Amino acid sequence: MVLIILVEMEDLAGVKQRFAAVRHLLDERSRRLVVAAESVCMGRGGISAVSRATGVSRGVIRKGIKELKPPPQAAPGRVRRPGGGRKRIAERDPSVVSALEKLLEPAARGGPESPLRWTCKSVRKLAEELGKQGHSISYPVVAELLHELGYSLQAHQKTREGGSHLDRNAQFEHINWMANRYLADKQPVIALGMKRKELVGVCTNGGQQLLPEGHPQQMRVHDFVIPALGRANPDGIYDLAHNTGWVSAGVDDDTAAFAVESIRRWWQSMGQPVHPKAKRLLVAAECGGGDGARVRLWKMELQKLAGETGLTIAVCHLPPGTSKWNRVEHRLFSFITQNWRGKPLVSFNVVVSLIAAATTADGLKVHAALDANASPPVLKFADENLAQVHLRRGDFHAEWNYEIRPASLQW
Repeated sequence: MVLIILVEMEDLAGVKQRFAAVRHLLDERSRRLVVAAESVCMGRGGISAVSRATGVSRGVIRKGIKELKPPPQAAPGRVRRPGGGRKRIAERDPSVVSALEKLLEPAARGGPESPLRWTCKSVRKLAEELGKQGHSISYPVVAELLHELGYSLQAHQKTREGGSHLDRNAQFEHINWMANRYLADKQPVIALGMKRKELVGVCTNGGQQLLPEGHPQQMRVHDFVIPALGRANPDGIYDLAHNTGWVSAGVDDDTAAFAVESIRRWWQSMGQPVHPKAKRLLVAAECGGGDGARVRLWKMELQKLAGETGLTIAVCHLPPGTSKWNRVEHRLFSFITQNWRGKPLVSFNVVVSLIAAATTADGLKVHAALDANASPPVLKFADENLAQVHLRRGDFHAEWNYEIRPASLQW
């Protein structure tokens, strides 16, 4: 018994000595936790013994023991225990969700008195309008609710094509059949199309390029036509068999004479060298513009070209409203646009150089040249003028599919 008392006295002396050594380094809560830990280690009667050794009241020690106990575990996937944290606004204000959905109704379903019918429905505007209706909500919370309701920022999607011809797909199949037949006979097949007109000068060009930070190129504030420079009018030709392109950068409008001149220059510089034995040429043209199916000058200019080259020129027009499916758009113009993005087209020489520098991993090669000639005035031609064209129309949609032979050849 005497030995046990001596051991307890030594333990209490150790507790007193340890507590005195660190007391001046501890704040109130830390001192409470230290003495609570000592009493827990001593077991039964530890609270009273530590209280006598340190001078800390037993109530303070009991409070420290409670703080030493581990807190209740939160449910899996939660940070706070159930019921912890601020209540969600949908729980505090159940009507705020329905009020928000009413503000989001499209104009077709919303009433004429809807407060946001004619304004941009940004999260700040929505939060402001909900505040006017008596709902206390911030715009970040509005964004969270919109996400939960399945809303997101979306741009317009071009899917409504309007009226389309009943034989649109059949015409595409016919063009594909004609192209495969010509390619199998090793005859040239080209896609002809006009790129949009581009402003020439120190004008903004869409896209970005790498430059020293803080030193962007200075462009004009307003992009208008500079009379001394005008616009570039690129007319493109894509050779399906050789994955090559020819672009005539014209300074005039999109006319039939300019379109046929582009074919002529392509044939003289690129087509004839790679197709020395060609007797026929298939042209996939658009349905409108200078090379439109109803343009008489287009057919008359093709007659001249056929006489010069000795080629029988077959033409298949894309159906109306389908110029975006022209191969020259996807195989040629798209890569030209990527190559000159962010670069100002300050002159026609720059336009030609940027077009000619366009390449792809598949080996696309592009040749470009400036066509500074002004197109002749567009004249109206009567039926007797068109009768001079050696024209034979196809069995399927004769207005879209036809052949033009040199005058020296008979059908």
